[in-house]
Amino acid sequence: MKTLVCTGGIGAGKSYVTSILNKMGYPVYNSDYRTKELYNTNEDLLNMLTDLLGKELVEEGRINRQYMAKKIFADKSLLEKVNSIVHPFVYKDFISWREYNRNMGVELVLFESAIFFESPMFKDIADYVLVVSAPLELRISRVSSRDNLKREDVINRINKQASQEFKEAQSDFIIFADDNLELLPQIYEMLNKMRIYR
Repeated sequence: MKTLVCTGGIGAGKSYVTSILNKMGYPVYNSDYRTKELYNTNEDLLNMLTDLLGKELVEEGRINRQYMAKKIFADKSLLEKVNSIVHPFVYKDFISWREYNRNMGVELVLFESAIFFESPMFKDIADYVLVVSAPLELRISRVSSRDNLKREDVINRINKQASQEFKEAQSDFIIFADDNLELLPQIYEMLNKMRIYR
């Protein structure tokens, strides 16, 4: 079994690309979605985050994600502390999920994460790395519309991530989701190359 990491900056189009791959039959581990699930199902994780961020973090037994985002995106050191708590739980969850798929005979799984390069813990899971890329202004527009955020808030989040140029330089494949190039031919080309290199 191979693991393809799909990453790219916020608003680049990762989720859209992985949704296409998922429809083609490849299981996708969406780390953002699974992290939110772990917030609400893993008591140890919830307690550790509450100890760090305060009791206001939890409302009716669930994490107040707006409160959490406001705190961590304004404080880089706090963001790093939260990541150091959360990432080991996500890593363990992914390994268990991947093993399940291996036992089901799956040949390729995807790990979708916006912050793969910012998280050294995950480096060893990748057989291949795909970066989804899009122009900065298009990314800002997408995220502003999707999350109802002000332009400066989107830029602040983008600046917390490794640059798109850095990600592209570290990747095995780049798919451009810029609304100009068709995605399917790029995806098929990548899959063909993985079969060649396997």
